Amino acid sequence: MIDGLLLLDKPEGLSSTQATQRVRRLLRVDKAGHVGSLDPLATGMLPICLGEATKLAGEVLEGAKVYRFRIALGRATTTGDREGEVSETAPVPPIDAARLKIVLATFLGDSLQVPPMYSALKRDGKPLYAIARAGGTVERQPRSIHISKLECFDAGDDWLDCEVICGKGTYVRVLAEDIAKALGSRGHVARLRRTRVEPFPEGAMIELAALEARITAGEPLELLGPEVTVGHLAAVTLDARGAVALAQGREVRVPCEAPVGSTVRVSAPGGVFMGLGRVAAPGIVAPKRLVAQKVSE
Repeated sequence: MIDGLLLLDKPEGLSSTQATQRVRRLLRVDKAGHVGSLDPLATGMLPICLGEATKLAGEVLEGAKVYRFRIALGRATTTGDREGEVSETAPVPPIDAARLKIVLATFLGDSLQVPPMYSALKRDGKPLYAIARAGGTVERQPRSIHISKLECFDAGDDWLDCEVICGKGTYVRVLAEDIAKALGSRGHVARLRRTRVEPFPEGAMIELAALEARITAGEPLELLGPEVTVGHLAAVTLDARGAVALAQGREVRVPCEAPVGSTVRVSAPGGVFMGLGRVAAPGIVAPKRLVAQKVSE
């Protein structure tokens, strides 16, 4: 049984689903799912939940993401990145550092963003990208996003290299297009890399080729435990009797200062991670999403 989280450094050219299936076959696991899709063009951190950790994938989605991306100025494309056809051109005005800093600051904080047609969002069960490839388009409702950092760390005559820290649901392709428009031009993403998904460190990533080599050589593979995905939640530790009760689907009484309705991470004696609980009432925790563990009185 393999239960845990693998941080894949996804290579360019593979979809997130293709990369996840490669990992699933390599590790011979029944259940595997990625968190936060990356376009085939993009590289970088793709958290892949394995076994019981798939139950906690929703918590990973809540973490902030860090991206480094290049905006190619002067040309917009049908897909918002370099893989699309040029749909519009515009001159690239001279851009000084002071003006660029002011423009980028306007994107900080909470805002609304319209998802692109080339996305995995679905309309009537059909992905938007499939509709777009067939030449169609549908109206998309703006979605709330949050950007906590946006900086340019390098630039040329017709390109900008930027780094962004953003919340879930942010499309970097749309952000790049909007930045180019705000500068009086048009643009698309020429390069995209996700360097981090909170709370995981960048150095924990493994490339697909290195993963294949390690498995072929029979070397041990270190996975992050499922509990790492929920380290930001309040912790509740049960005694042996309470752990058994929770595992059986019953509510338990335990000291807990988390507000009613909130989600907590629950452990049995000895620090054995059990999964997620829900604060049903003051001092009362109910099971929410438990991982398979053997607990006994």
